[in-house]
Amino acid sequence: MSTRERAAGLLIGVVFGLVLSGSGMTSPVVIRDGLLFHSGYLYGFFLSALATATAGQWLLRGRGARALLTGERIGWKQERPERRHLTGALLFGIGWGVADACPGPILTQIAQGIPYGLFTLTGVVGGVWLYHRGHRTAEDVEAQPAESRQVYAGS
Repeated sequence: MSTRERAAGLLIGVVFGLVLSGSGMTSPVVIRDGLLFHSGYLYGFFLSALATATAGQWLLRGRGARALLTGERIGWKQERPERRHLTGALLFGIGWGVADACPGPILTQIAQGIPYGLFTLTGVVGGVWLYHRGHRTAEDVEAQPAESRQVYAGS
């Protein structure tokens, strides 16, 4: 990854954090009220983000536009929902409901000096670590010397 790409990623992250902070999306009260259906603010925020992203993607894809940093064509691949998508969504939702935070606001909470963000971050990092510890990809297997490879069920 180039310095330019890292700088762009940092800038996008800072802007995203400011939007989350300014909108109140770092507040567990806002998240809890949304998850308990006491307030529609959370859903309105999500729907506006989804509508903006969808419209932008359709417009850029229709023009054959390319990403500014990588030059890749802008678009997406459609996939049929699979068991892994549903399992991931369920685990994400449970974690979100228990922690009253999703991964986006965690770093913003820490930057604001909200100490419980550290506990949520620890849980996310631990979960990612456990997932990667238990799942090997075909690329991982291919990278190993031939004599130490085990049969990979996905290949």
